Parts: sequence; structure tokens; C-alpha cells
Amino acid sequence: MSTTMTTTTFPPSDPLTWKQADTDVHVATRDGEFAGFVEFDGSAHLVRDARGVDIGRFVRFDDARNALETVGEPTRRVRGFSIPRALLRRPRRARP
Repeated sequence: MSTTMTTTTFPPSDPLTWKQADTDVHVATRDGEFAGFVEFDGSAHLVRDARGVDIGRFVRFDDARNALETVGEPTRRVRGFSIPRALLRRPRRARP
């Protein structure tokens, strides 16, 4: 007996739906599937994708949301790193 794992992917054009799960946690879904979350730690908004991968720390909540919404979009190579094009707009990031 073999087990097959399937992965559901969504075009980046499908919008995220946001819900506030707690005072400092916002959860995103895309087409009903968990897409990630933003958590405020008292100094910055921390972003993690659906797999728990750290996307970054941001000063503004809107920048944090935008970072998660652009996960999976086309990227551009900058100094050897793949960066989503939307992030090249230089959102204000919090320092660790």
C-alpha cells in the first residue's frame, strides 16, 4: 500500500481572509485553508507562513500583512537572495 501526499497550492491572486484570533494575533486563510499568521510581541509584528516559516519582523501591521500576502509571488534575485517583488518596496522592518 502506498501513501500519496497532495499539496494544495493557490495562485497568489487569491486574496487572504484575515481574522483576529486574540488581542495580538491575526490569522490568515486563503480559500478556507490556513495561510499563516501575524503576532505582535510588544515591539514588532512577527509573520509566519502556513508551515511556520519565519517571514520577518515588521514595525507596522500593514507591512506584516503585506509580507504574508506576497508569499508565493514571483521573486527577484538581489545580491544572491530571492526576494518577493512586493517586498522590494522597502516596508519598515523592526530590528530584532
